[in-house]
Amino acid sequence: MSDIQQQVEKVLESMRPYLHADGGDVELVEISKGHDVILRLTGACSTCSMSEMTMTAGIEESLRRSIPGIGKITALKI
Repeated sequence: MSDIQQQVEKVLESMRPYLHADGGDVELVEISKGHDVILRLTGACSTCSMSEMTMTAGIEESLRRSIPGIGKITALKI
């Protein structure tokens, strides 16, 4: 596991209790060489009308604050 991947997983792990409380979760799909991150929202998060807010104000903000130089962050819904 790369250093950037470990950092991303650590941030996601800190967010999971909040997502789990609402029946959702997030998983890391891929990190590109340019440090672009693709995540997948699962469970209740995949259909929630607030998932965009969760991504931008919650997960994305935490990743950017914790990992300098991170690239684009994209969330997939299943």
